[in-house]
Amino acid sequence: MHEDIETILISEEQLRVRVAELGAMIAHDYQEKNLLLLGTLKGAVPFIADLARAISLPLELDYMAVASYGNSTESSGVVRIVKDLEGPIDHKHILLIEDIIDSGLTLHYLVDLLQRRNPLSLRICSLLNKERERIREVSVDYLGFTIPDKFVVGYGLDYAQRYRNLPYVGILKARVYEGESRPEKRHESVAEKGALKKI
Repeated sequence: MHEDIETILISEEQLRVRVAELGAMIAHDYQEKNLLLLGTLKGAVPFIADLARAISLPLELDYMAVASYGNSTESSGVVRIVKDLEGPIDHKHILLIEDIIDSGLTLHYLVDLLQRRNPLSLRICSLLNKERERIREVSVDYLGFTIPDKFVVGYGLDYAQRYRNLPYVGILKARVYEGESRPEKRHESVAEKGALKKI
């Protein structure tokens, strides 16, 4: 275990088993459908890579990234697309892949954006669901794990761009982020941070 990790919340083996289960469910539900797995950068990369291998169907992969206008200390809350899809989705069934659902702001924005592009269907798969009050409620169709409202890293989740490569999900020791207010906000995208400031 990494020296900065307080405890392992979800082990490498638990992740492997649950991803395989999710893959089997998705493969059952999307038989004979034109499936596109849409990941959000950067946190969902390890999850979507493992999940794609667990789905025994032909599928496509694509990624999106969002950010907000403003500088590092002041943000307008206006969301912009940093990386968009490579093509139209009106003839595809979209499964949006998230690493963690926290405030719900980014996911709510992406769902609204994608629905306006008229996919054949749009569902959500998230590895983690954090038990906390949502700013925006979202409906999840496939869920890996529900976790307590703790600051977690690993398997794609980061703190200051570190720990993404840990093979498990662990709770970060408080000493790593001592002096920062609400370190759990590190799980929010730049877009979420901007919206929170606006609120």
